[in-house]
Amino acid sequence: MPTTLTLKNIPDEVYERLKAAAEAHRRSLNSEAIVCLESVLLPERLSTADRLDRARALRAELPRAKYAVRDIDAFKREGRR
Repeated sequence: MPTTLTLKNIPDEVYERLKAAAEAHRRSLNSEAIVCLESVLLPERLSTADRLDRARALRAELPRAKYAVRDIDAFKREGRR
């Protein structure tokens, strides 16, 4: 069963940032506070093998285009005009 928690003496800057985040995510202050607490206190723990598997899966989804170093340099220069 969920427990009720009352917070006191929240610094103004923390409150304003929480309020802005809640608005941006279309959540209540209470819901945003819970999400923030969960992300810090219950982070998703991935093993090194799982992290590598995720990276390999993402890489496999990328297009297989091969570019020469000169092509990559040209692309970089084009973006700086």
